[in-house]
Amino acid sequence: MDLEVQGRVKELAEQYGKDDLVVILGAPNVDSCLVQFETITRGDPTYAGPLAGIELGLRAFHIFEPEVKRLIDPGRYGELIETLELGLEAEAIVKALQEARGGGK
Repeated sequence: MDLEVQGRVKELAEQYGKDDLVVILGAPNVDSCLVQFETITRGDPTYAGPLAGIELGLRAFHIFEPEVKRLIDPGRYGELIETLELGLEAEAIVKALQEARGGGK
């Protein structure tokens, strides 16, 4: 997650409150997904960005998760995301993120 995105997430959390935000991740692999998740929940693990040392505790889901997929028009999902899901390690990403959340969804 680049520094600009970190700054924007921080601004939105300050503006709308942590309880009213949900972050949808789109990382292409497990490692990058977990780094993004850690950044928006516990703070930037590299201590380089606007979220360094700031625990936002935001709820986060990956675009491949069933809870998110159900909210998207199936035609649009198929058109824009499904091919990526088939070509990436979607199941591993979803499992890793669920585990990072403590087994919950």
